Amino acid sequence: MLRPVTLVPSLVPSLVLGLALALPARAADVPIGHLADQSGATSDVGVPYAQGVADALAWINRKGGVGGQKLAVETVDYGYQVPRAVAQYKKWTSGSKVAAIQGWGTADTEALSGFVAKDEVPYISGSYAAQVSDPTGASGKAKAAPYNFFYGPTYSDGLRAMLIWAADDWKAKGRTGKPKYVHMGGNHPYPNSPKEAGEAMARDLGFEVLPPIVFALAPGDYTAQCLTAKNAGANYAYLGNTGGSNISLLKSCKAVGADIQFMGNVWGMDENAAKAAGEAANGVVFPVRTAAVTGGNAPGLKTVAEISKESDSAGTAYRPVHYLAGVCAALYMSEAIGWAKDNGGVTGPNVRKGFYQKKGWVPAGMEGVCVPSTWTESDHRGMMAVSIYRAKVSGATDGPIADLIKAGTVKLEPVKTVELPRKPDWFGW
Repeated sequence: MLRPVTLVPSLVPSLVLGLALALPARAADVPIGHLADQSGATSDVGVPYAQGVADALAWINRKGGVGGQKLAVETVDYGYQVPRAVAQYKKWTSGSKVAAIQGWGTADTEALSGFVAKDEVPYISGSYAAQVSDPTGASGKAKAAPYNFFYGPTYSDGLRAMLIWAADDWKAKGRTGKPKYVHMGGNHPYPNSPKEAGEAMARDLGFEVLPPIVFALAPGDYTAQCLTAKNAGANYAYLGNTGGSNISLLKSCKAVGADIQFMGNVWGMDENAAKAAGEAANGVVFPVRTAAVTGGNAPGLKTVAEISKESDSAGTAYRPVHYLAGVCAALYMSEAIGWAKDNGGVTGPNVRKGFYQKKGWVPAGMEGVCVPSTWTESDHRGMMAVSIYRAKVSGATDGPIADLIKAGTVKLEPVKTVELPRKPDWFGW
């Protein structure tokens, strides 16, 4: 039987979160699985995202649950290892199965996609792989994934939007000739997810596409990779890894004098990565999934502040962009569960239907934070608007991130929002 779990608060993304187990769930509770990377290769961003999910679900329970029913959440750190994710999934679906799962990585999300479809378990992932965005398989480019959902643009659409921006940026700078584009990242399903789509888009926009450059998901010395990119004349580079290894690459590239406009994926840059990379992060652009960041004035940030107190009673913790995205993902799921409860009961098929009930959907109390999203039975790309931000670092980054943000030493500046069309040939990849 599942037991409610609360994540121990963490103010540093690399810190492994503990689990505080409470009393056994009551029969009336709604069982929820929460698969998180708190110690593996993507834990630098997995920790704040998981904390956002956990805090949002704890906040819902403190307010009385969903329609009077508490959510019995079990959070498991699977260390970004697919076999552990599969084994945990089997535990959650043996006997009395979970009503829904908050998941994480691309490799495990893709590995579990067939299982969740067969078992009819809604799976809300931290992976935005276009390969799990087609619920029917009609695109012909991906297997049907009817029970996979995620909050945010696909990795492919995020990259397409940044390439559109890059083409405009090249012209705005008065540059001539073909700009050179290179895909950089680990040889892994997550960094590779948008690789072909991005290279095809780059060619369509008039870029010269260079051979991809591989660098590991773990921090390291990436001088060789930076020299390769520099010597090839790369002008724009996509960083497919999370912030942890990107920090190392950015520092290495700054050290060798590589003049490249880096474009991170949604997990590739954030406030903590900007602090850690220092001036090497200055100018990096990346998609932000929310309509506001911490420190803004959106009405929904008041709700985020309340939710944040679930693991930070003092209310002083700085919450990076990934935390906010985790909050949104959890609240969308809880509202889908609420619809299911009122429309036939909390079953997997009903929770799935709950995701289709609203257009331009923003969870209650999250106005101006969660981007209006729409999922349909034929298309699980929740949003086609991609908000591109730029990391700005203007000095030494010693000290707490909250102080650096307050002083303006580290900033996330909005650059452009690109509204992408739902092109049939972009669907599923």
